[in-house]
Amino acid sequence: MIQLGFLDFDSRLHRIDKAGDPLTKINETIDWELFRPTLERARMKEKKSNAGAKGFDVVLLFKILVLQSLYNLSDESMEFQILDRYSFSRFLGFHAASKVPDATTIWRFREDLAKSGTIETLFSQFDQFLHDHGFRAQKGQIIDASIVRVPVQRNSREENKQIKDGEQPEAWSESKQRQKDINARWTKKNGKSFYGYKNHISVDAKHKLIRNFSVTSAEVHDSRVFSELLDSGNTSRDVWADSAYRSQEHIEDLQEAGYREHLQRKGSRNRKLTEWEKQGNRTRSKIRSRVEHIFGVQTQRAGNLILRGVGIVRAKVKIGLRNLAYNLDRYGTLALAHG
Repeated sequence: MIQLGFLDFDSRLHRIDKAGDPLTKINETIDWELFRPTLERARMKEKKSNAGAKGFDVVLLFKILVLQSLYNLSDESMEFQILDRYSFSRFLGFHAASKVPDATTIWRFREDLAKSGTIETLFSQFDQFLHDHGFRAQKGQIIDASIVRVPVQRNSREENKQIKDGEQPEAWSESKQRQKDINARWTKKNGKSFYGYKNHISVDAKHKLIRNFSVTSAEVHDSRVFSELLDSGNTSRDVWADSAYRSQEHIEDLQEAGYREHLQRKGSRNRKLTEWEKQGNRTRSKIRSRVEHIFGVQTQRAGNLILRGVGIVRAKVKIGLRNLAYNLDRYGTLALAHG
């Protein structure tokens, strides 16, 4: 039987680096201790007691959630991949004999963050970190939304009617209630139906970093969260968005607040766009399309983005983690590029 030594593992990691390990840049550029105080408060708030065995380090568990968000893995798959993948183990600081958190531990820690409403705080803390390290929001902002699907619920027509009316079916047992998502909704896009939630984001045009986000059920029209996404800290007053956000009310609100609107125009059956308006759309699209980079990156690495979890509270923590994980990864790229 062949015995592998330290040099063998080191050689394997060297080859991974040569092939290009995207996780290395994150570890090299992120000060993970930035998040420790907030993470500790979240766990203590839920634990409410120091009795019992000491759990895994909160920063370690947070890094696991970041990995899970980057690659869209279930808790069970996450446990397996940590055990199986050299790059994951190195990112987390594990060696062959390290004790690895199981799927239940990962789930419980994410539940702590969900119940304590910590994700928004963590996201804001990193945004301040970006500002302090030379990546302030600049050159205007782009607002857009992406549908995040969840497994379709198999309910009766009457049950769906009750859920839509804000009621919970009386016949559901406590166990069934825990398995049913009564917050997700259906919506249509480009003639196709989707079930789930929406990730509304505001991105700065220069760095392509997410500066604000909001999570709603999928049927909420993009324009309804437009104003709350606006980032007043951006050095530019330019705002880009597609035609779904264009309304006289939004244009007036932007002008009143001192913003310069660059909202795409949309024609109709009774009124076609003029050539001048089409050209304006093409010009605006050169900037606005940068937001597609964010959704594209999230999809490219994670594959089919179906959210696992029940209810909007869990959806908010998972989508928030996905946005934060993107920013951590993006900052790693920007920081190394700037030396």
